[in-house]
Amino acid sequence: MTALSSENYSFQYQLNQTNQLLDINCLLLLIILGKILLNILTLGMRRKNTYQNFMEYFCISLAFVDLLLLVNISIISYFRDFVLLGIRFTKYHICLFTQIISFTYGFLPYPVFLIAFIDYYLNFSKTTKLSFKCQKLFYFFIIILLWISVLAYVLGDPAIYQSLKAKNIHSYQCPFYVSIQSYWLSFSMMMILSVAFITSWSEVITLVQAIRITSYMNETILYFPFLSQSSYTMSSKKILLSKLIVCFLGTWLPFVLLQIIILLFKVQIPAYIEMNIPWLYFVNSFLVATVYWFNCHKLNLRDIALPVDPFVNWKCCFIPLIIPNLGQIEKPISIIIC
Repeated sequence: MTALSSENYSFQYQLNQTNQLLDINCLLLLIILGKILLNILTLGMRRKNTYQNFMEYFCISLAFVDLLLLVNISIISYFRDFVLLGIRFTKYHICLFTQIISFTYGFLPYPVFLIAFIDYYLNFSKTTKLSFKCQKLFYFFIIILLWISVLAYVLGDPAIYQSLKAKNIHSYQCPFYVSIQSYWLSFSMMMILSVAFITSWSEVITLVQAIRITSYMNETILYFPFLSQSSYTMSSKKILLSKLIVCFLGTWLPFVLLQIIILLFKVQIPAYIEMNIPWLYFVNSFLVATVYWFNCHKLNLRDIALPVDPFVNWKCCFIPLIIPNLGQIEKPISIIIC
């Protein structure tokens, strides 16, 4: 009787653990599905008439990898236990694949940030003169090399390999990697943004109170009143900084507040969720503003090639510098009062 009760208890325990794992897998499936829907929504909302750049192509590759992960775990969830090419796949591989992707995403922020910054700097300086097809192939090659390099590092690192092996085979737990790179990158951007805002807060308030919405070349823009007839030089960096802050926060203020909350409360977000397309576009806007602020002394040296950004319309930061009498040419249609 005691042995029978023990067997029943053991069976019930295993059944509960299996159901718990299935519930975790279903939740994981829903989270990744939600992330993919967010990717599609973000890609659909972006401005279409932008120049090609590294960040744009990398966002597309990230959306593809997310979709590939969803397809893989969906197939495993449906069949649960099957053999393909001599390899047996079970429900434990759902956790394994997601952990591998989580580690891979966790090591991507620094290289992506650095490559995107170099790409924007070279495009602004016009040091590279590649044709459209060559530049597209170059971005494709860099992105493929980046994914392969990071994935090879993750799979080749002994510590990560032991972590994956131990936690997926011998445990029903499925912990995911939290990226240190994303944390420090977000922390650095928030600190730089805070210092920039504190440095030029009076100019920011003045600009916000004077902003007008007008139309230029059949496109609605924000118009900053022209403050000086002098040429735009290094001494005007503070003026440009305030304009960049207004444009950036005007688009990304909710996201900035979210980043501040995450940093203050030290929210632990798995890397496979934290590395997403809205966050990359947020980083993209930050990089564009940084590159143009550092190169503001070159703005009058040639025709201005406006920054490439799918969400922020940087045109309002530069047009008054080129056309001082824009306010007389086209009458503002409304005034924003804060």
